Amino acid sequence: MAVEIRELECFLVLADELHFGRTAERLYLSQSRVSQLLQALERRIGGPLFERTSRRVALTPLGKEFLVSLRPAYVALERVVENAREHATHGKGRLRIGFQGVANDEILNAVAAFQSDHPNCLIETCELPLNDPFGALRRGTIDAAVVLVPVAEDDLVVGPVFSTHPQTLAVCTSHRLAGRTTIEAEELAGETLIGFKGPAPGYWRQAQAPTQTPGGALIHRGPEVQTFQEGLSLIAAGHGAMLVCQPTAAYHLRSGIVSIPLTGVPDSGLVLIWRRGEETPSLKAFAAGL
Repeated sequence: MAVEIRELECFLVLADELHFGRTAERLYLSQSRVSQLLQALERRIGGPLFERTSRRVALTPLGKEFLVSLRPAYVALERVVENAREHATHGKGRLRIGFQGVANDEILNAVAAFQSDHPNCLIETCELPLNDPFGALRRGTIDAAVVLVPVAEDDLVVGPVFSTHPQTLAVCTSHRLAGRTTIEAEELAGETLIGFKGPAPGYWRQAQAPTQTPGGALIHRGPEVQTFQEGLSLIAAGHGAMLVCQPTAAYHLRSGIVSIPLTGVPDSGLVLIWRRGEETPSLKAFAAGL
């Protein structure tokens, strides 16, 4: 049976006052209403909590045991409500944001802007494994994540688009396409693309390393890696190519590898996601600022 908060509050005040009249005054209730609430609670519990006579009110042994257990739990509940109120009115607390790849200027600027507007809320960032975009979010170690699209998970909410950028093809300098200024998607036919292994769903891994061109021609599935750095090492060794968005390609530019603009494929996008039903005031404020 569901316990009413008002019944518990009545019990705690009566345990302090040991007087029905003073309890009624503190709770702004009639004495008869205090009696009704107490009787309802005793029925739920299955035994008397107070000994009541015409001269005195005293806790029964059951009442004393119930009081010892209830008081700290009730205080904790009050603290939860108060913390929620503070979050709603002042944005206090902590917001943990995970991100895939590089914490570029767009991410850092969004974090800095939020921190400036909400000085009472500490925002923390951490890098997510490139092959596991959703794991940390589901484990509860972060509150939201900035991840590569697509995202089609029933338990996750897809928020605002964080940024979109054109795709490039990263290849070694000896690759047949290395000297090109642009590449059309159909020219990936017969190429080998490095993909990602791990817990990421198949549709997400397929988007990062497609096995067909838009026209249906075969693209070979190459080695699978867990991190971007592993992929770069394989590219430099001539074991395949990777789809990489322009900012990431520029940030990770290294000798032996070139990135060439790729047309005919969707842009690479980053979106903010969070667990369904767990949108806090701080998270709402952060999402609204993107």
